[in-house]
Amino acid sequence: MSEIEEKINNLIIKYREELKDKIDTRMIEMQEDDTSHYFIYKVLGIKENEGLLIDEYQNKGRFLYKYAGSFLEEATIICFENTFKNAKRKVMIENTIGYRPKRFEIDCLVDDKYACEIKWRDATTDGDHITKEHTRVKNIKEKGYIPVRIMFYYPNREQAIRIQETLKTIYNGVGGEYYSGDEAWNYIKRMTGIDLYSILEKSIEE
Repeated sequence: MSEIEEKINNLIIKYREELKDKIDTRMIEMQEDDTSHYFIYKVLGIKENEGLLIDEYQNKGRFLYKYAGSFLEEATIICFENTFKNAKRKVMIENTIGYRPKRFEIDCLVDDKYACEIKWRDATTDGDHITKEHTRVKNIKEKGYIPVRIMFYYPNREQAIRIQETLKTIYNGVGGEYYSGDEAWNYIKRMTGIDLYSILEKSIEE
């Protein structure tokens, strides 16, 4: 096993254990929850046992989505750091164009050139997200960096897809780069020489 594979596998183990611990703890907590709201579930045609499962999986889903995003961001940054020794995490830049927020965060600044925004999946349908992202991208460009958006999984819903299409236009409009789906995985492999997808796939098989 290579050094980078070992790092990614250690990260997988860490996130698996932390996620399991969070879910197990929440399931225990839920045993003491007030379930009087199941009355409304039943009014709307949802049986009590089904309502219980819905609440359980809603809680599990919240943890899973959070950990999936954090894990894939961390794994991607490890790949960049392995290849680019000057890669920097969580670089803050001032907002010199708008008023809010005062600063923007770059997930990973690669080779003092590529300001990477790393998303595992962005299903937002909020129009304000476009305005904020447009301001963020313009600030990055003014700092002399190339804004790069890396999103591994594309949303399914029409409104969320339209948001992503708009963001892609914004990135392209300032000379930035936008990668989603297979293009995102291929971008990491091309930039770092590391086949992150294959490493993760191998961890499932093992």
